[in-house]
Amino acid sequence: MAASLIRSRAMITRTLSRTECEEIADGAVLQEDGVIAAVGTYAELSARYPAVPVIGTGREILLPGFVNGHHHVGLTPVQLGSPDMPLELWFVTRMVARNLNLYLDTLYSGFEMIASGITTVQHIHGWLPGRLPEVEARSAEVIRAYEDIGMRVSYCFALRDQNRLVYQADADFVASLPPELRGPMSRWFERFQLTLDDSCDLFRNLHAAHHAKRRVKVQLAPANLHWCSDPALAALSDLSRTFDAPLHMHLVETAYQKEYARRRSGGGTAVDHIERFGLLGPNLTLGHGVWLNESDIGKLAASGSCICHNCSSNFRLRSGVAPLNRFEAAGINTAIGLDEAGINDDRDMLQEMRLVLRAHRTPGMQELDVPTPAQVLRMATIGGSRTTPYRETLGTLEVGKGADLSLIDWNSVAYPYLDELTPTLDAVMQRAKASAVRAVMCDGEVIYQDGRFTKVDRDGALKALHDDLARALSDDEVERRNLSKALLPHARRFYADYIDPARHEPFYRPSSRV
Repeated sequence: MAASLIRSRAMITRTLSRTECEEIADGAVLQEDGVIAAVGTYAELSARYPAVPVIGTGREILLPGFVNGHHHVGLTPVQLGSPDMPLELWFVTRMVARNLNLYLDTLYSGFEMIASGITTVQHIHGWLPGRLPEVEARSAEVIRAYEDIGMRVSYCFALRDQNRLVYQADADFVASLPPELRGPMSRWFERFQLTLDDSCDLFRNLHAAHHAKRRVKVQLAPANLHWCSDPALAALSDLSRTFDAPLHMHLVETAYQKEYARRRSGGGTAVDHIERFGLLGPNLTLGHGVWLNESDIGKLAASGSCICHNCSSNFRLRSGVAPLNRFEAAGINTAIGLDEAGINDDRDMLQEMRLVLRAHRTPGMQELDVPTPAQVLRMATIGGSRTTPYRETLGTLEVGKGADLSLIDWNSVAYPYLDELTPTLDAVMQRAKASAVRAVMCDGEVIYQDGRFTKVDRDGALKALHDDLARALSDDEVERRNLSKALLPHARRFYADYIDPARHEPFYRPSSRV
């Protein structure tokens, strides 16, 4: 039986309320075969288990491993030539992305996530060209990268069967273009050959191959309302019930998506529309949800649905400020996602938690109106786990839970001075940097220690990724770059009069309003 004792200066095991957490001074966790077997003080547990090897020096803060509840890619869009733009135009710029080695690309973001204390990731994949065998093989490469690096993944492939570039049928958009762009645009659409049945089979095949593993789960992802036909929504709802599989769905990320839902549903909302297919409930997580209204929030709360808050992405792509305070007040389970990348174009969960903590501090003096460190920690741990098939098995340091945790150097937080009255969690939340992460453990295995990844050679992997992308652009990469540049004015024109200002409130709104 593989066992270890993880010691700390102080251990934060779980949150008790939006303002309180459980903290154990001189705390320790005993893990056996990847499962927490005992929790207590180091003095107590080391006396009971004197022969068990010890991890940690007693000068660190011990926290549950973080969950990145919404993630897509390795190299960031900026690295691949796609600058931050309004989301609907950004979709067009994403066409310039290189043909990547997905194994190496996934490792790249995995290194960044682990180094900031993330042990579990919700990987929402999409846009893979080819037929089912090719897409399945490339999906397996992404999963293999996570297995090799040692972190947990909940993998889903985003289903898109319509409106794949703008909020209009593909054929209609092609027909609206000048003759010289119709061929290249048609060829771009033709690259993606999965049918609705293929997408459902992809889920079944990946689920059968991987879902029983301890560090790999497979779930479903209706990409967004505009990307999914009604038959697709019905099919995914059926699959979710059959396999008891969670679904992660982007929804009303922007005001344009809110308007699309109004047109499609005959005056209703996106939540109203997906409710018709039985999608609301604890198995559903909505990514973003920036433009939900009061009725939507009430339905989500009543049904037990979840929301993943992607704060950096909402800022970077000009989507708006999500009403996080209203989500929390309604009792909705919320998670935190880094999406493509955080505010500094990396995957630093400590920084993202700080951003969430600060972005929703609306004016006033009511304490219940703003996020707290305990609330944000919950979002980044158990809140995120609940949105995946891991559910309640992760996210807190309790007996019977998975042994996923991180150790953060206290001296890096408190030196040269920190007032002794400052709560431990407040200090970590507001001052800890990724450079302070000393060790990360997933499933009882140390996967990162003192700046070194224990299972994969980081330097070798990044050099291989660099060398692979040093090759000349392929013909299809060149065509897509030229097409992306030529399409931007046509996409701008499509959305120019899409929204009636009289029908929609201003794009920017404080997070306490809906």
